[in-house]
Amino acid sequence: MHKLTKAALTCHGLGRCFISEKHVSAVKIISRGLVSAEHGDVYDVIISGGGMVGSAMACSLGMEPNLAGKKILLLEAGNKKVMDRVPEAYSTRVSSISPSSATLLSGIGAWEHITEMRCKPYKRMQVWDACSDALITFDKENLQEEMAYIVENDIVVASLTKQLDSMSDNVQVEYRSKVVKYRWPRPHHMAESIPWVQVTLANGKTLQTKLLIGADGPNSMVRRELGIPTVKWNYDQSAVVAVLHLSEPTENNVAWQRFLPTGPIAMLPLSDTESSLVWSTSHQHAEELLELDEESFVDAINSAFWNNENQSELIETAGSLFRGTLSTMMPSAGSPRQLPPSVAGIGPKTRVMFPLGMGHASEYIRHRVALIGDAAHRVHPLAGQGANLGFGDVACLTQLLSQAAFNGKDLGAMQHLLEYETERQRHNLPMMVAIDLMKRLYSTNSVPVVLLRTLGLQATNMLPALKEQIIAFASK
Repeated sequence: MHKLTKAALTCHGLGRCFISEKHVSAVKIISRGLVSAEHGDVYDVIISGGGMVGSAMACSLGMEPNLAGKKILLLEAGNKKVMDRVPEAYSTRVSSISPSSATLLSGIGAWEHITEMRCKPYKRMQVWDACSDALITFDKENLQEEMAYIVENDIVVASLTKQLDSMSDNVQVEYRSKVVKYRWPRPHHMAESIPWVQVTLANGKTLQTKLLIGADGPNSMVRRELGIPTVKWNYDQSAVVAVLHLSEPTENNVAWQRFLPTGPIAMLPLSDTESSLVWSTSHQHAEELLELDEESFVDAINSAFWNNENQSELIETAGSLFRGTLSTMMPSAGSPRQLPPSVAGIGPKTRVMFPLGMGHASEYIRHRVALIGDAAHRVHPLAGQGANLGFGDVACLTQLLSQAAFNGKDLGAMQHLLEYETERQRHNLPMMVAIDLMKRLYSTNSVPVVLLRTLGLQATNMLPALKEQIIAFASK
């Protein structure tokens, strides 16, 4: 499955055209007192998988007044991440946090700690094509508002962990917990069948939950054990990430991205003197970049941002004429070109690479189960939307579970889980299609394609209303 069309994704992602009565019917509720001890403790919600999205889910549920008194458990496979002070060196794994994600993190009490630790806002994003002179600049009016924030993943997790420590009354966390088996309930309670999802841990402990939330990443065991089909493919690309030292201090409030024929290269601000590199390229080239000495690696980065060897006179002439025509028609439109900062060095031992791919679960839910984050969807990093899609899942599912609890409904019932699936797929699928099409559109230096995208990029840059719509959609 290497060809992506919106129809194909929609068929797999929104194929739940009807739900049989046996799935929609409320499951017969059995009081905790009648559940036999051999099946273990019963929780209202178990979140399988921590990280940024799973931890945010636990905090979000724990902070919700309508869910007060519910038993919530987070199963984190890793060690507890504690950060008493800001690390001296920057981490290579960072995320672009949108304003809506920042609002979520603020609402669950983590954003204040994040900003106290280390967080770099940026107010403009400039994207341009290595095969032409075309560019597009995204920014908020008069640069008064932040477009997004670059935050190290470790700091987000540590801040969420700190918040979870203050919520021990209604949210429990088990670190270094490995799930070895899930046992699923039937849609109808049947004789001698378990009414809830049963979770068996490597230490032999058995737990039960009325709702299991799978937040266990792109290789989700929850999704796999449920047998949920997934549309996925690899991009034959890897991302090389590193911490960059700039040649000189700048305000550094712009995110830079250039589309090379081999893949996009991005430089994201970390501080006035440092930025984060995300360079998507072929596996072979990525391995070669890792083998270079520091000076050669820095030269390769600067060349990737500044070199014009992929441009042709034909494309340049056509683009210039089209840009001149647009300027005549809309003299006040468009944004000025800025030049990216040059790189002088890299942080020690910060160069790493990881493979890239796309994935989307055909279903986000099953009876008493919901998938969130990378367990449900995985995207290319070119738009910086991976974490934001996951945080959007958290906000949506929390709101629906809160309403269900307020109405006295069973948290694991299909009615509100179906609402979650529908709402999130309606947002996630168009975003994933757009990201995939953009990646494919810029992965060629074919003259007709380059000309088409050059004209499209220039036209979009001259239409502030359209750019605002794009920013608004990406910020949800």
